[in-house]
Parts: sequence; C-alpha cells; structure tokens
Amino acid sequence: MAMSGAGSGSNGGSVPPAMDAVAQGFGVPIAKQASSSVRPSIMFTWLAGSLASCGAVTFTNPFEVVKTRLQLQGELAKSTPNMVKPYHNVAQAFWVIGKNEGLRGLQKGLGPGYMYQIMLNGTRLGFYEPVKGVLYKAFTGQPSDSQRPIIPLNVAAGGMCGMAGAALGSPFFLVKTRMQSASNFAAVGFQHNYTSSLDGLRKIWRDGGVRGLYRGMDAAMMRAGAGSSVQLATYDHCKSYISRTLAHRGFNDNSVGTHFLASMVTGFFVCMVMNPFDVVSTRMYNQKSAAAGHGGALYKNPLQCFYKTVSTEGFFSLYKGFLAHYLRLGPHTILMFVFVEQIKAFGQRHIF
Repeated sequence: MAMSGAGSGSNGGSVPPAMDAVAQGFGVPIAKQASSSVRPSIMFTWLAGSLASCGAVTFTNPFEVVKTRLQLQGELAKSTPNMVKPYHNVAQAFWVIGKNEGLRGLQKGLGPGYMYQIMLNGTRLGFYEPVKGVLYKAFTGQPSDSQRPIIPLNVAAGGMCGMAGAALGSPFFLVKTRMQSASNFAAVGFQHNYTSSLDGLRKIWRDGGVRGLYRGMDAAMMRAGAGSSVQLATYDHCKSYISRTLAHRGFNDNSVGTHFLASMVTGFFVCMVMNPFDVVSTRMYNQKSAAAGHGGALYKNPLQCFYKTVSTEGFFSLYKGFLAHYLRLGPHTILMFVFVEQIKAFGQRHIF
C-alpha cells in the first residue's frame, strides 16, 4: 500500500522530492543523496511506483486470494457448531486452494490486480506530494518540509490520494475480487464465473453500465483512505524508535533490517484499522446484482454492510482474513521498496 508523489521545491543536498515521496509512500525512507539537481518527473515517479507495486503483487497475490475467501466464508450466516467451513485458517486455506486448484488458483485475479496497482499507486505517487504542498500552503502559508512534518496534513494528503487511487482502480478491484472468490472445489460467496478479466468487465458493463463498474467504490475509498492515512502516520515513528533503541545492533535509519521491522509493525496497525473496511469492500464487490439490476442484492451501501455483518456474524467478523491480510501487506511493502529502488537507480543511470 503506497502513497506519495512528485513535488517541487528545493531540497538542498538531499534526495529529490519526488523519490523522497516514493519512499514515504511505501513506508520506506531513501538514503540521502549527494546530488540533487536531478528530479524525476511525475510520470517517472508514477511509472516507478506502478512497476514496483506490480512486481510486489506478483508474489503477494496468493495471500490476497486466501484473504478474500476467508472474508466471504459464512457471509451473513450465524455461526453454529455444525457450520461447514472449507477454510479454517490461512495455512489450511493456502493448502486447500493449492492442492485442488493449483498455482493458477492461488494466482487468480492477478491480471486485474496489476491494473489496480497501476491505478492506485500511480495516483498516490503522482499526486501525494502536490496535494501535500497545497495543504501546507493553505494551512501554514509555507511549502511542505520533510524535516518538520505536520502529521495531520500528511495524513490528510495520504488519505485523499489513497481514496482517489481507489476510485480510479475500482472496476479492476471489482473484477479481481470476483475472480478470486470463484472456485469449483470450495466456493464461498456468490460465484460470478468470469473466464478472464475482459470477460468480467464486459459482463459487468452489459448488466450495469458505468454504475455497475463502479459498484462498491465508496467502500473501497473508505478502505484505501483509512489504510493510507495510518501507514503514513505510523511508519516514520516506528522507524525512528527502532533506529534509536536498536542502534547498538546495527539498526539505523537506512538499514534493511530497520525498514523490514518498521514495515511489519506498521502493517499490523494498518491492518487493525483497515481490515473492517476490507471485509466490507470485499463483500460489496462480490455480491450479486439486485433483481431490478440496480445496486446489490445484499447491501445497498457500506454502512448497511457493516450493520448486517456485525448484527449477524458478530463484531469479530470484521476481522476475518486478518492474518492473511497482514501476511500480504508486510511483504508487499518490503518488495515494493526493493523494486522501486532498482527502478530509481536505473532511471538515474540511464534517463536523468
């Protein structure tokens, strides 16, 4: 989950603002560079974030499949001792899907997942820094300063860019969720049975037009806004604490160990805040269409989905798939950091 962007302004001998924003967005800092006359364009920043997030999701998509099925299992059904649950936990679900559906089953929805990452992280990277600059100018009259950040403004900028990216990528997240829930062996939730991403988009357009493609977008925006805000607000604090308390063990601001630990700790807090919105988003996306063809058959809006889920399945149903969500988010952040650094280095050698 990333959010940042290219910005303007002088940064002296530090890293160019655009790539500094990339690091902030991925929850990972970039070491200060000696030169700084070269500033990657918004387009390069968008491309770097998009490619890096696509590379990361290639490895973490299986956990997304597991998470989706755990969140849909037992939808609006009161738990009873005799309830049949094909998926019991992350490890067992991973095994069942892999054994019965193979690698293709574990990588369901990867195609639309790539498109969603491009839309989501391209938007975050391209607009986080400019939006943050506008907020700083509006509330302080001064440009943003990474040495003296104003956390509420950073949180607001991250949340706004996260919601914008989620809105743009919503049709792809819709198809991805429906493809990941589909199973001939252990089906959960409504089965849409799309043969491909294009088949899914075509059928959704045929049945609901633009409104059909953007069904569930409001829940996705809430999800992305909450996650983006928490990630940005907590990562720097975690990184600073780890580098201070574990400096004697070689952990400093720019060590891989610090990045890894800070990302995993931050991922826990992000999941705590975001998982309820994630459950609601998954269910809003996967529900079948109402008989009249407008809206969903189970939920009219995210608030109703929250209410019906909690009243039927209990409060902790909002945390279904939590471990799978966490196991996806932490590695996803680390992998994006590695990939974006390589893309940045390539750009500095061959483009700028």
